[in-house]
Amino acid sequence: MKTAILGAGVSGLALARRLVEAGFAQANLHLFEASGEIGGLCRSRTVDGFTYDVSGGHVLFSKDADTMSWMKAEAGGEDAFVRRNRNTRIRFDDRFVHYPFENGLGDLPDQPRFECIKGYVHAWHQREMTGSSAPTDFAAWIRWRFGDGIADHFMDPYNEKIWKRPLGEISSGWVAGRVPDAPVDDVLKAAIGVPTDGYTHQSIFYYPKQGGFQAITDGLGSTLMDQVRLSTPVQSVVRHGEGWRVNGEDFDHVVNTIAMNHLPDLLEGIPDDVAAAMRGLSFNSIVCYLVALDRDEHPDLSWIYLPQHAQGPVNRVTYMSNYSPGNAPTGKTSFLLEVTVPGGAPEPGPELEEEALAGVEHAGLLKREEILFTDRSFNRYAYIVYDHELMDRRKVSIDWCEANGIEPLGRFGHYDYFNSDQCVIAATELAQRLLAKAHTG
Repeated sequence: MKTAILGAGVSGLALARRLVEAGFAQANLHLFEASGEIGGLCRSRTVDGFTYDVSGGHVLFSKDADTMSWMKAEAGGEDAFVRRNRNTRIRFDDRFVHYPFENGLGDLPDQPRFECIKGYVHAWHQREMTGSSAPTDFAAWIRWRFGDGIADHFMDPYNEKIWKRPLGEISSGWVAGRVPDAPVDDVLKAAIGVPTDGYTHQSIFYYPKQGGFQAITDGLGSTLMDQVRLSTPVQSVVRHGEGWRVNGEDFDHVVNTIAMNHLPDLLEGIPDDVAAAMRGLSFNSIVCYLVALDRDEHPDLSWIYLPQHAQGPVNRVTYMSNYSPGNAPTGKTSFLLEVTVPGGAPEPGPELEEEALAGVEHAGLLKREEILFTDRSFNRYAYIVYDHELMDRRKVSIDWCEANGIEPLGRFGHYDYFNSDQCVIAATELAQRLLAKAHTG
C-alpha cells in the first residue's frame, strides 16, 4: 500500500509514526510538505537565543494519558519537558482579573462588578424560569449564558478581537466543551472575594525544555525524514484506476492534512457544489510577534487575555520565557503576541506591529525601552471559524473525500478545531482503519 500523506505537520507525522509502529513498511510512506521544514502549525523559531512558537503559544496537555505519554516519549521522554502550573489572567484596565472572567468578578472595579453580577444573575434566573434553549448564534448565546454585563465588559470585545466579524455570524455550537460553565454559586462567591476553582482544565501542562513546541514534531519526524519530501508542494492529485497520481506519481492511498480549501485547485473531478463548499470553509489567519525583553524575570504567569479595544489588536500575550528556561538567554525574558486576521485577507504590513506594541504598552505589560528586538511570523490557516454554514460545508466536503478514497485528517484537513493531542488521537484512529483495510484488501 504505497501511501501519500499530504502535509508533514503534527497530523501527518503522527499518522506515519503510528503506521510504522504497527508494522507498515516505512518505505511505502511518502509525505509531501510545501515548507522547507516539518511541523506545520506546531513549528517554532529561535532568533538570537530566543525561541517562540510561530502560530501561538502551544502547551502539551491531554485528557488521554496514553497520548500525552506517547508525545513526550517521541520528543525525548519526561526529562525533556518542563512541568508548569497554568496561571492565566485577564487584563482589565490596570488590573489582573482571574480567568475565567465570571470567576474573577471580585477583581473588577465596583461599577463593572455590579453590572456583571446583575447581568449574570438575571440571565441565570431567566433560564431557570423559562427553560429556554441555547440560542444558535454566538452573540445571543453569550447574553443568554452570561448576561449583559459580562458580554459588554469581556465576552463581546474579546471574541470580536479573535473572530474579526460580527458574533451573530458565528454559530454557538463550537463553545461546547471549550467555554467554562461556572455554577451561579461560584460566580457569586468569586464576586465577594471567596476563591473558587474556576477553569481547572489544563491546570498542569508540559512544554519542551529546548526547541519550543516543535521539539515534539521534530521527535515525531526524526525517523521519517527519508520519507518526507520538503519544499514539495502538492500540485495535482488525479484519480488513476483504483489509486491516485500525486504530482504524476502513482499511489494506492492518499491522506490529506492540508487545508481542504485548496483541494479544488489540486484535485481533478470535484463537482462544482463540493468545490464551492470546500472553498467556503471559514478560517482566520494569525500574526505572531516574538518580543525579546531586557528583563530578568516575569511574574509567575502563563498567558494574559486582552479583551479591551484600547489594548490594541493583540488578544493574547504569552509569557514565552516562562514556559521553559530554554526559551530565552539567561537574564532575559520574552513575550509572544497574537493577532488574528480574517481568513483570505492580505498579510498585514509592518504597521500592525506598531499597533500591537502600543496596545500592550498601554495595557501596562511592557515598556518600549525593555525591547531588545522583535520577530514576526504569519500563518494563513490558524483558527477554524464556526460560522453558520461551516458544518454543512464540512459534511459535504468530508463525505465527498471519503466516498472518493481521500482520507481527510487534521485541523484543516478534516476541519476540526483540534489541539495537537487531538490531532494525534485522530491520526492514531486513522492508522488503525488503514491497517484494517490493508489486512482485508
